Amino acid sequence: MVYFSPTFQRGSRFSALLRERDLWCRLAGFRHRSTQTAHQLPGMEYQDAICTLNTLQTNASALEQVRLERNQPQQQLQAMEGFLERAGLTVEELNRLNIIHVTGTKGKGSTCAFTEKILRSYGFRTGFYSSPHLVQVRERIRINGQPIGKDIFTKYFWQIYGRLEESKQTYGGTMPAYFRFLTILAFHVFLQEKVDVAVIEVGIGGAYDCTNIIRKPWVCGVSSLGIDHTQILGDTIEKIAWQKGGIFKPGVPAFTVKQPEGAMAVLRDRAKEIKCPLWVCPDLGDYQTDGTPFHLGLAGKHQHSNASLALQLSNSWLKKRCSPDKSLPAVHRESIKVHQAPSFRVSSEMVMGLADTEWPGRNQTLKSGKVAYFLDGAHTVRSMQACVDWFQVTAAQHERNASGPVTRVLLFNATGDRDSAAMLKLLVPCHFDFAVFCPNITEVIASCSADQQNFNVSVENMLTRCMDNERSWRLHNCGGDKEGAELLIEERLQPVPETQVDTLVFPCILSALQWITQGRDPVLADPDKQVLAVKPNIRAKAAILREAAEIHVLITGSLHLVGGVLKHLNPKYSN
Repeated sequence: MVYFSPTFQRGSRFSALLRERDLWCRLAGFRHRSTQTAHQLPGMEYQDAICTLNTLQTNASALEQVRLERNQPQQQLQAMEGFLERAGLTVEELNRLNIIHVTGTKGKGSTCAFTEKILRSYGFRTGFYSSPHLVQVRERIRINGQPIGKDIFTKYFWQIYGRLEESKQTYGGTMPAYFRFLTILAFHVFLQEKVDVAVIEVGIGGAYDCTNIIRKPWVCGVSSLGIDHTQILGDTIEKIAWQKGGIFKPGVPAFTVKQPEGAMAVLRDRAKEIKCPLWVCPDLGDYQTDGTPFHLGLAGKHQHSNASLALQLSNSWLKKRCSPDKSLPAVHRESIKVHQAPSFRVSSEMVMGLADTEWPGRNQTLKSGKVAYFLDGAHTVRSMQACVDWFQVTAAQHERNASGPVTRVLLFNATGDRDSAAMLKLLVPCHFDFAVFCPNITEVIASCSADQQNFNVSVENMLTRCMDNERSWRLHNCGGDKEGAELLIEERLQPVPETQVDTLVFPCILSALQWITQGRDPVLADPDKQVLAVKPNIRAKAAILREAAEIHVLITGSLHLVGGVLKHLNPKYSN
């Protein structure tokens, strides 16, 4: 993967855009191909669009300024509305999307996935906007459950980018940042493709998130709350709950799962202030079925609350769409209580939707050769505890079916302001034979996908974070620290001390996976996949991996890490 900072000047016309695109794509290792379609400029293909999209990422030196700007959050929402209008859209047009708006700390993506699948089971044409993407950017914008095609992404990308580029000199040269642009693009796609419903996942927070330019959603949801993004949202559950409750709208029903007492009190106050009826979802077991228990397509007990929230959101939406005269009982606006949402008899479409939901990278298990991969993008302390609970049960089931001894390996990375030391401490009881750390760099060659490029942090900072994580793991497991964590690659750094056998640091995801699997996964054993040679003393320490009947790998700590792994394990993500 190639990392570099956008330091060049961009012109205001498309001639400058063309020069810019060529420069970025040459730097990223892409060959320029010139084709023409009826919907875009000559030569503007998918990878050209992604290269240009990446110019909208905020570089590391500007991140602090972004945080300072959040001291004037209302101006940020006004700026988003201005970008929307420059792109040829209006806030009023968004009302036609019949939006379901969902926020939360843990489980908001899974809740959206359940909700979207339920409504699709009824035959509705669905739009689904989520973040981040695992492998390709277009995963963020889905029609009927599938990422939009490269041709569709490319067509609409250049429509929106062109309008913003042509108008930017009139507005002081400003362009929307990466997430803002993708949010505008998603709205545009859903309007053009005439979806019946748009399920919109909040990016960060709620009150001042750019998705909150939505004024008239049909229903809102708040999944489980916890501590995350503290530099932006605040360092207490109450401050975070205030931000999340900012998506409430007057008279629009909102649902939440059971929350910590302090968080629930804040949500109650926010609902009263905004005049929004707020309901707490019942337990999944309280719904009436034909007598058979629910089967959820997403593993883990923590998915039960997400499924209940999805049932309430979809039921509320269906009532407004199909039976507008039937609604939840009225809630007195002066009430200070949080009301219990009534359970109901679940339709066959709802049962099928919950069972058929797929959401890659969350409590996902893959088997290839003699290697089993357990993937979960948990990146908070609470979500990591849920990951541990799921892994211990699921891995034990796989080990009982193994033909002999199993070696357990942890592959971990964490980014941003996450408390990686606390997350690693939760993983200690899983009793891994090895803990492997690497940055969210897919591979150390320039030809990797531009979809996974990140300019917000330097390679040096990423590797330093890996070293810190490695040190935390050894402290938790050994009660002491040993100097000398190194990248385990020939001729890069000094040899790793012979006594250090349980923790390893690699420079990219591919090198880590190839060492862990030791040629026992046919997908990773492809000779065309180039990787730097591992030092001989480290190869010798892999004997336990080569001799085991099976290798079980938990990949967690970051959705970006999980996405990089999936890119190597599943060929469909490379198409």
